[in-house]
Amino acid sequence: MRLTEFWRRMRAHFGDAYADSWARDYVLAPLDGRTVMQALAEGESAKSVWRAVCQVEDVPPRLR
Repeated sequence: MRLTEFWRRMRAHFGDAYADSWARDYVLAPLDGRTVMQALAEGESAKSVWRAVCQVEDVPPRLR
């Protein structure tokens, strides 16, 4: 998954304004206690980060 697709899905699920805030502030257990932004900055793939988001959020099947 490309980073552009990751952010498209994040914005589709959370909305334009909240997606960035959620990615900066919400700590995810599946990412070893990191935020989305931290995980991406540390080289985690967009696909694995998206899977972690799907684990902790009720993401609709069409976005998974």
